[in-house]
Amino acid sequence: MSQAQEKRRPGRRPGTADTRGEILAAARRIFAEKGFDKATIRGIAREAAVDPALVHHYFDSKEGVFVAAMQLPVDPGKVIPAILSGPRDQIGRRLATLILTITSDAQAREPVMALMRTAMTNEQAVTMIREFITRAVLSRAADTLGVPPLRMEAAFAQMFGIVMMRYIVKLEPLASAEIDEVIDLVAPTVQRYIDGD
Repeated sequence: MSQAQEKRRPGRRPGTADTRGEILAAARRIFAEKGFDKATIRGIAREAAVDPALVHHYFDSKEGVFVAAMQLPVDPGKVIPAILSGPRDQIGRRLATLILTITSDAQAREPVMALMRTAMTNEQAVTMIREFITRAVLSRAADTLGVPPLRMEAAFAQMFGIVMMRYIVKLEPLASAEIDEVIDLVAPTVQRYIDGD
């Protein structure tokens, strides 16, 4: 084996390094510096001093790296197909149920709330989050459903507002209402955004 091959072997580095943790730390730096759109698997791998194949091994995609790096409770690449499958006239209910169920768990909710708070005061963070939401969630859903992006943005904004009022502002009685009651209230509105009625 040549010296060059010895230096640059793909895969896991020798030793007991926390390679996955180092990739996540590198990803946080790259996403913060470049935003979601301009960050690349190669750039993250270069920052972590690993082969890009190793990033794919741990996280599958750039979205997967972002979800893990930001400690998001769900991967849009996995949940969007589930929300969009099934009867179209129930998408609003499935979306409201998913978001309100996930955010009802304080441990799952905290990373999302932290990102929201950061986005309100940090232009780099808001750019990164906006790019991720646009590419990984809204555009994918709008394209699949064949609806204008504005409708998906309005549906997402509706749910974002509910989560903000419920868990950050703690507006009563919304903050203490049962999840099923809130779902029954907002699901038809989310569905109207999607259907355009």
